Amino acid sequence: MKHSDRGFTLVEVLVALLVLALMAGMAWQGVDGIVRTRSASQAQLEQTLRMNTVLGQWEKDLGSVQDTGAVPPLVFDGATLRLTRRTEAGVQVVAWTLRPDAAGTDWLRWAGPVVTGSAALQDSWLLSQQLLGTEPGQLRALPGLTGWQVYFFVGNAWSNAQSTGNIAAPVPGAGAPQVRQALPSGVRVVLSFAPGSGINGALTRDTLLGP
Repeated sequence: MKHSDRGFTLVEVLVALLVLALMAGMAWQGVDGIVRTRSASQAQLEQTLRMNTVLGQWEKDLGSVQDTGAVPPLVFDGATLRLTRRTEAGVQVVAWTLRPDAAGTDWLRWAGPVVTGSAALQDSWLLSQQLLGTEPGQLRALPGLTGWQVYFFVGNAWSNAQSTGNIAAPVPGAGAPQVRQALPSGVRVVLSFAPGSGINGALTRDTLLGP
């Protein structure tokens, strides 16, 4: 019995294997690219959601600023923004600051205890000027920053938050009149993000202060 069919030669088998290997490599590169893109998109989405949550708290703090006359209600020294905010149970000192760590620079929020007396409020204000980053109430709000700038809206214009603004009237019953800076009507924050943080460039957010 004569067979006209023949098997594949070694060369043909090697060529076929080479083609299959090339196709598998191309397919893997495509899958790897999709996975990487998806991971990057997911990281960016999570960072954006976290940023919106943090900025919501930032605006809530500013919207609750309370001038007690015992301590400055809102100041920025170039590194830390401190404010006193009203709560249902009293007044609270809050500090926002940037602090570098091994992974980059974080935007931190510290909230002091809720107090009802001037002496306790002054103690909390003093504590906010000596923060080390490990105190109770310290929250690592937003990572991946390289810097920030703060401006106050005073006299129908944005100005450096560290410059002298309008002079406030004395608080009735607060003792001897003291020269102090009046509250601005708005606060602008400019956050600069590091490459690879999930957010490109800088973000500007304007917030009106509450009545």
